[in-house]
Amino acid sequence: MKHHFTIFLAASLLLAACSGSHKEPVSVFVWQRVSVKTDMDSLQRDFHNWKSRGITGVCLDVHGDIDRIQEAARRAHQEGLEYHAWVPSMLRSDLPHEWYAVNRLGQSADENPNYRNNYRFLDPANPQVQEYLIEQYTQVARIPDVDYVRLDFIRYPDVILASALGELYGIANEGGEYAPADYCYCDFCTKTFFDQTGIDIKSVEDPATVPQWAQFRCDQLTLFVDRVGRAIHEVGKKVSVDVFPGPGSYAERMVRQQWNQWMVDMFFPMNYNDLYGEGPDWLTSVVEEEVQSAGGVPVVSSLRICRDWKNPASKENPASTGLLPSELPVAIHNSLAAGASGICLYNPVRMSPEHWDALEEALKAEAK
Repeated sequence: MKHHFTIFLAASLLLAACSGSHKEPVSVFVWQRVSVKTDMDSLQRDFHNWKSRGITGVCLDVHGDIDRIQEAARRAHQEGLEYHAWVPSMLRSDLPHEWYAVNRLGQSADENPNYRNNYRFLDPANPQVQEYLIEQYTQVARIPDVDYVRLDFIRYPDVILASALGELYGIANEGGEYAPADYCYCDFCTKTFFDQTGIDIKSVEDPATVPQWAQFRCDQLTLFVDRVGRAIHEVGKKVSVDVFPGPGSYAERMVRQQWNQWMVDMFFPMNYNDLYGEGPDWLTSVVEEEVQSAGGVPVVSSLRICRDWKNPASKENPASTGLLPSELPVAIHNSLAAGASGICLYNPVRMSPEHWDALEEALKAEAK
């Protein structure tokens, strides 16, 4: 009897040891804007294909159409995928003129957008903007199969551009603030700031030298995100957000995102190394910063895929930068080793067969 117990105990310890060494599958998301022309059957085939390749969740923008979000989320759940309803925030068109942010030159973003014609940013401090967006977000959150409402462009425009984007747009501001993209100088924001600090920011020769002004904009985003988060949580759903890397190293100074202060449930930092003139090794330090800054909230490292990697000119074009198949496993490993809870691929349309093969090998290696 004692011999049998010894055998049982040894077997139990071996099983426990094996169980302890088992790794959970890596969380892998894809992030995509879906054309209004895409039919749901085609989208479900994509869901099925992505699931078979190790994808665990999808982040989709179906252009705010509630019926399409509902159908896409339902079909994603049929395939066993987590669904994040990707909803752009400040980047909107065709809304009242007074809702848009005003730059340092006194120009409204809806009439004089910077960088791209669609860069028409709302003012996050505007109470009417907040009410409008919160109503939209809660409507999306009430859809049964939506797991997370994912907020994108919840920021100010890039007052400092990443190096590759500066090249793309022909702006070399050498790391300083680009005045035409410095928002928001509307009467409401500047008066609120004056009431709080006694500083008339419009009379300051170089507003970039006033740290309270930079912090004021960070605070406006934080206050807004907290309002949004509470509203979505009250509906019983979670909030995920797309953010710039950092936040201290990039997001705060580039787009006023002090996102480590935000009350949300998952962060998706856009760790697009090429845009910052860096290789995939850069991910180690930046993801470590993000994980530490997040304070226990899951961080999913978003990785940008090179859309035309076999063309040598592609890597020279900032619009086509991204990870080569050979770089993808390194980027995944560095992100996860630095503490990321998962990775997100931007976007599946850019994924070549070689990229998918590299992903498969990378996931196998991480599971060992």
